[in-house]
Amino acid sequence: MTEYIDTEEELRALVGDPGPVAHAKVLAELDTHARDYIARSRFCLLATSGVDGTDVSPRGEPGAVALVLDGKTLVLPDRPGNKRIDSFRNILHNPHVGLLFLMPPMAETLRVNGRARIVRDAPYFAGLAVRGRPPKLALEVGVDEVYLHCAKAFLRSDLWDPQTWADRDVLPRAARIWRDHAQIAATVDQIEAGLTTGYANNLY
Repeated sequence: MTEYIDTEEELRALVGDPGPVAHAKVLAELDTHARDYIARSRFCLLATSGVDGTDVSPRGEPGAVALVLDGKTLVLPDRPGNKRIDSFRNILHNPHVGLLFLMPPMAETLRVNGRARIVRDAPYFAGLAVRGRPPKLALEVGVDEVYLHCAKAFLRSDLWDPQTWADRDVLPRAARIWRDHAQIAATVDQIEAGLTTGYANNLY
């Protein structure tokens, strides 16, 4: 029989309480280490929640994925995508966001929780330009919590070890998945050619 947990009391009875370090490591603003981590991180995951549920969106840049304005504020530039704007629509209803910054091969990640606002212009937009193209929008995140997350998940998965990666030839083709999911009336090769062109010309 499947057993479920319905209360925090039940959960705590099974898992236990966090130790003093787990409490003490949570900061209310970006310290020197957090700023340095973000300055080196080219990729993060943005979690948002709105009236239709929760969404997690990847964000990546050729340099730092986020711009730190001060100890309480960071900025994520928005780049051309599929125009679903799931994260933005969620933020309009619920500003609370979670960010997970990654910096391979370091296995520890940096977590930031805060509240976001959608910005359509600001003095710092020029500094966010890539290949001469500034973003049309950005997310300004007010930091509530920041802390380093331990490496256990990455150590269990060996994610950063190329020796554990599958051969690309045996993995599914993204074009086939998109064709089947969206019922696109085109061949896999045609879709793949379109993706290749889009990736080459429409990143910024």
